[in-house]
Amino acid sequence: MGRQKAMTYPYLSQRRVVYGRRGMVATAHPLAAQAGLEIMRQGGNAIDAAVAAAACLTVVEPTSNGIGGDAFAIIWHEGRLYGLNSSGPAPQGLTVEWVKAQGYETMPAFGWPAVTVPGAPAAWAALARRFGRLPLLRSFEPVIGLARDGHPVAPTVAFYWQRGVERLSTLLKAPEYAEWYRVFAPNGRGPEPGEIWHMPDHADTLERIAQTEAEAFYRGDLAQRLIRFSQETGGVLTEEDLAEYRPEWVQPLSTRYRGHDVWELPPNGQGLVALMALQMLDGLDAQDEAERVHFQIEALKLAFADAAAYLADPRDMPYPPEAFLRSSYGAARRGLIGSSARIPAAGHPVPSGTVYLATADAQGNMVSYIQSNYRGFGSGLVVPGTGIALQDRGELFSLEDGHPNRLEPGKRPYHTIIPGFVTRAGRAVGPFGVMGGFMQPQGHVQVLARTLDEGYNPQAALDAPRFYWREGRQVAVEPTMPEAVIDDLRRRGHEIEIEPELGLFGRGEIIWRSEDGVLAGGTEPRADGYVAVW
Repeated sequence: MGRQKAMTYPYLSQRRVVYGRRGMVATAHPLAAQAGLEIMRQGGNAIDAAVAAAACLTVVEPTSNGIGGDAFAIIWHEGRLYGLNSSGPAPQGLTVEWVKAQGYETMPAFGWPAVTVPGAPAAWAALARRFGRLPLLRSFEPVIGLARDGHPVAPTVAFYWQRGVERLSTLLKAPEYAEWYRVFAPNGRGPEPGEIWHMPDHADTLERIAQTEAEAFYRGDLAQRLIRFSQETGGVLTEEDLAEYRPEWVQPLSTRYRGHDVWELPPNGQGLVALMALQMLDGLDAQDEAERVHFQIEALKLAFADAAAYLADPRDMPYPPEAFLRSSYGAARRGLIGSSARIPAAGHPVPSGTVYLATADAQGNMVSYIQSNYRGFGSGLVVPGTGIALQDRGELFSLEDGHPNRLEPGKRPYHTIIPGFVTRAGRAVGPFGVMGGFMQPQGHVQVLARTLDEGYNPQAALDAPRFYWREGRQVAVEPTMPEAVIDDLRRRGHEIEIEPELGLFGRGEIIWRSEDGVLAGGTEPRADGYVAVW
């Protein structure tokens, strides 16, 4: 991708696109970006840097991810693209019958019914083992130090931490949640911006994971502590569930958009939603900004409708993922997009907590990486003495008979977190991502359209105002969306709500590599984003 025109949106940030050549790490937190770059300076590559930054984000941004979460990655290494699905399945004892016996008619957000096997530690080990240059313990050294010695809490993290404590204090009343309060709210509140926060248990656990390349987590002493906690508090997670887990190397899927190939991971993640929407949009030419946004909303609604009906663990989907990317199918769906808002049959998207990062090095390696607890701190369950906050990804299972995403033991749920990547003519352009639940494919479409339709540089593409389709004709937009665009969308039948909550619209990072090897990075102005460059 060549040089893009410079454009900024000062109402969100005064940042400018960052350039470099030898290395770059972009995350939503400065300390995580610096941890990744430090490892690169010590001889690591982009993969080592991604692993270090990912582990660091569990320390500095526990409001969105943790050791007990899941992860996905797309890696460009020596001229080839690789995909890693490190999402965990439902435990063997987690059945529809068991969930209903606990008194639930739909999957809950908290407690053991929401817990699936964590995949993030396995992702760190698998990436370092296959593509990294440094031992995992070396990559984790700066991270372990931050957790043990303490770090000042960033402003955005403090905001969501305090809000999370206020919300969860009204919801988490059972004894099994006591450790969550001890670890994350020892004084009955979340930390203030700049307050030093220590995580000694977390540091010890990261050290054990690094020493054993995650074996301790799945088949060792950490696994035993996790299983003991499950047994003592009514969970169904067993030793076999952890010991049998392995991450899966997968082939990314792609579609063509404006002369570029856009890559996402196949289901159980929702990257297919972004690809389907982009495929529809590639055959449409908008006359102005309002029509461009209208087309994007309508394409995403159609893609979400398919996802709601069919997307699941690919072993349970009625059609293969590739079927949704056939040109004939894309043309048929494109034909449904008219000049006014439609109401397709779709689910009810909601935002959630996730972290995304992008890395690149001088050798050409690049990583698009994402990990999450799903909703904020996750299930509310923290393994005593370990700092391991367990995710609530099982909430996304369906209990409906015959649904492809129906809960079954050993099955992976519909997953919202998705890393993205762009290539052109067989060459890497770079990683991109926008985190935040069902906002993610919407964010992917919007930042790519800003880049490839309008020529924005990475920072300008992230700064630009976004929309968030909720359901039906309901669309939230940022206050900075031009008034003329809002008026036009309303005339087309969209029910527009101006939403001041920046967290609704996702948080992203981008790194593009030009043909002469220059790296251009952008980071999220709606968070504490930072691009560390060498």
